Amino acid sequence: MNPKFLIYSLLFLVSGNLLAQQTIELSNDQIQIKWTQSSGGWIISDLSIRTEENWKKIEHTSGEYVLLYTDQKPEIEPQEELLTDTGDPFPGESYKYIVPTWAKRTAPVNLNTAGKELKFYPDKADKLTELSVKFTKSTDWGEISSVWTLESQQATDITIKQVMKSTQAGYYSLASPTLVTIPESELQWATVPGYFHGNKLEDILPLSYGYGNGIPARPIIFSESTASTLSPIITSTEGFTIAVIPDPSLGRDPWAEDENTHANWQLGLSHMNRSAQLSPSIYYPVLGEQESEMKSGESMSYGFRVSIQDMDWFTMLNHAVYDIYKFKEGVNLRKNTQSLSNRVENMHDYLMDPVTSLWRIEEFEGMEIGAQSYLGGVVGSDKDAMKNADYGAMWMLGRSTGNPQIQQQILPYALNFKLKQQQTTDGFFKGAAIGQYYLYKSKKFVEEWGEMVEPIALTYYIMLDIGNILLFEPDNGELKERLKLGAELLMDWQKSDGSWAVAYDRDETEIFKEVKDFRPTFYGLLVAYKLLGDEKYLEAARKGADWFIANGVENGSFLGVCGDAKYVPDFATGQSAQAFLDLYEVIKVDAYLDAAIQAAKIYTTHIYTHPIPSQVEKTVNGKVVQDWEISQAGLSFEHGGALGSANGNGPILLASHAGMFIRMYEMTGERIFADMARSATIGRDAFVNKETSVASYYWRAMDAGSGPFPHHAWWQIGWITDYLMAEVELRSNRNIIFPRGFITPKVGPHQSYGFAPGKVFGKTSNLRILPKGLTVSNPSIEHIVAESIDGKTLQIILLNQHYQKQNGTLELDLEQAGFSDSIKSIQLLDSNGKLTKKIDTSENYSVDIAGFGLVVLKIELL
Repeated sequence: MNPKFLIYSLLFLVSGNLLAQQTIELSNDQIQIKWTQSSGGWIISDLSIRTEENWKKIEHTSGEYVLLYTDQKPEIEPQEELLTDTGDPFPGESYKYIVPTWAKRTAPVNLNTAGKELKFYPDKADKLTELSVKFTKSTDWGEISSVWTLESQQATDITIKQVMKSTQAGYYSLASPTLVTIPESELQWATVPGYFHGNKLEDILPLSYGYGNGIPARPIIFSESTASTLSPIITSTEGFTIAVIPDPSLGRDPWAEDENTHANWQLGLSHMNRSAQLSPSIYYPVLGEQESEMKSGESMSYGFRVSIQDMDWFTMLNHAVYDIYKFKEGVNLRKNTQSLSNRVENMHDYLMDPVTSLWRIEEFEGMEIGAQSYLGGVVGSDKDAMKNADYGAMWMLGRSTGNPQIQQQILPYALNFKLKQQQTTDGFFKGAAIGQYYLYKSKKFVEEWGEMVEPIALTYYIMLDIGNILLFEPDNGELKERLKLGAELLMDWQKSDGSWAVAYDRDETEIFKEVKDFRPTFYGLLVAYKLLGDEKYLEAARKGADWFIANGVENGSFLGVCGDAKYVPDFATGQSAQAFLDLYEVIKVDAYLDAAIQAAKIYTTHIYTHPIPSQVEKTVNGKVVQDWEISQAGLSFEHGGALGSANGNGPILLASHAGMFIRMYEMTGERIFADMARSATIGRDAFVNKETSVASYYWRAMDAGSGPFPHHAWWQIGWITDYLMAEVELRSNRNIIFPRGFITPKVGPHQSYGFAPGKVFGKTSNLRILPKGLTVSNPSIEHIVAESIDGKTLQIILLNQHYQKQNGTLELDLEQAGFSDSIKSIQLLDSNGKLTKKIDTSENYSVDIAGFGLVVLKIELL
């Protein structure tokens, strides 16, 4: 052997061994991480996490950093056209509400193509403590330092604080470093909550980025304004989940001091790094946005944490929501100034006034039809649209109050509206809902956004509405025939695989073929089965549900029901959970229960969990409020993502999902369901109009009231009743339970009540709503009234809606409430029906109720 070659080889081996010695390690009882100095800098060479049984080695480690820079503010206009899989421009110029939003969300910064990029590994490392190390890198653009620390309290998390000092003027964005990458072959689930959730990449951005049907195959940077939880999360088939959770201070405050700042963009989120490798990432500041412009010598810093654990995505979501974003503490801040029960009673009065509620009766084809004016967007409308919202709530309020005005002046005309809404003449659309709105000037029914007929509209406005009416009028033969007409058409339209078209144009051609009907269209056939009893309807419902599960739910794909937003996913996702649950209750097949729970878990990503609510004082329209009173945390959006109304309007106050979430909590024990239900419903008085007790629809409107949507009062009565009845069932350990009807159309999963008696500690009773005669001094105490079927007993069910014990005094005026009897005795019962106290009839009815507890005043009448 050549001696010179031997010497060179030995030198190489020696220097190689010395280089291998340059390592730094951090470890605690949950994480072990090692960096090794390579020729390119310090890379992560080893990462392991603790599982229940042993240590798990994580493959595909990295440690790469990315800095973005541009000397000019980035373009804000889209630089590329994104087409559907059918080659059509998206979303289409007729969709005026979402065209500008899509343009904004597909600008170069959003698509992560803006600026120059510098990818690097640190060139210096200093171990600060046993649990902390500092990395630094000097570049032509500036110096970057990054301190990594293993947490003591949250031992599964690595906290990282990054600092950059610029050396030249321009716009900067510093990404979180890539800890690990997940190959597409090892992808199990990924979500940027509020935008998408799924298990496979999708190249067509209108599908993945626009609809959340699939994971965008590009490293999109998502805005926090429609991200429900600020944490991109990825689960690997190798048995771990990784998330990046930014410091709560990084996201925008939607109402900073005294103005709406909801649309400000301070933080970028992504499921990929700049190289399009699957790896949860954040970007701060956002290139071209606030704080990103820096002069030479200026510095910026931010912090976040990387959590990597042996758990699924939903458990990781809970970690971000509770441990970092303090969701429970936010719920505990909430307190009513007006009870939901009182709102229902006041909305009853609002709806009885045709002037305030915009109730109108019009003649159509020889019949008088009644509905409320609708002043929102409807194609072809000349401010003459009419719509009814919640037929179950309408019939419930009529029966539970016994109000003849509802029964004689509202319900008959609403029923006529429903009969005229269905096509009964022969043809392709016989049995269909020909439109959810009636235009009284042009005298025709229309859909929200074009000349079309939708199978989901058949389920909604025929099967569900007529089904709910039939629960109150079971002997109505004409309605049964109408229901059957709808059911037969729904079966005719069902495809061989169990699915339905999204819509048909008036020429009977299927349209919107670029998306699939990932909605609970099957539920209409379940209604038909339950009311008509024909097994073929149940079989068809199951076939539709099975298709939806296999193609939609299991892949995280859903579709919405708002035509003006081109069906981007919305509250129909929550509605799907209740639809599957109702199907499960009929046939007890576990697949439907599993689908219900999965859809409900996914719907938790439709609920804002940031910013953390506080008691900081702010000004809204000249009125001083505390931050928690107007907080977005706990509210759902109508539709979020890159296209939804939440981009400009924020979330909504219509909490249709609240009752379903309580039922999910009762079944699963997952506290996030109960906490999200209560956060949406308690202490939202800043959004309630003081004159009408009707809440605004969008967060942006604050307490303006119903605005162009007066029919929402019926939906509000419906969801409030469903939520309170679900809480009663839960807190009484099912000792108080009333039959639930069918889901309401469109806005979510709440269901009707009052069509049949329920049980209050074994006593058969009817639901009563008392617009007058009953008051409770403490607005944190809700009340539900039940009357035994013999009329001799009133049970006033009281719910404490605060986490601490509350006291309240009841005043009951029987005559004003519509009773001719007098009181014989009063007993106070606990949540199991056990007597705890006898109350003198001459005393005030004062009660103490434990935090989120329930008691019942049992009043015997003479």
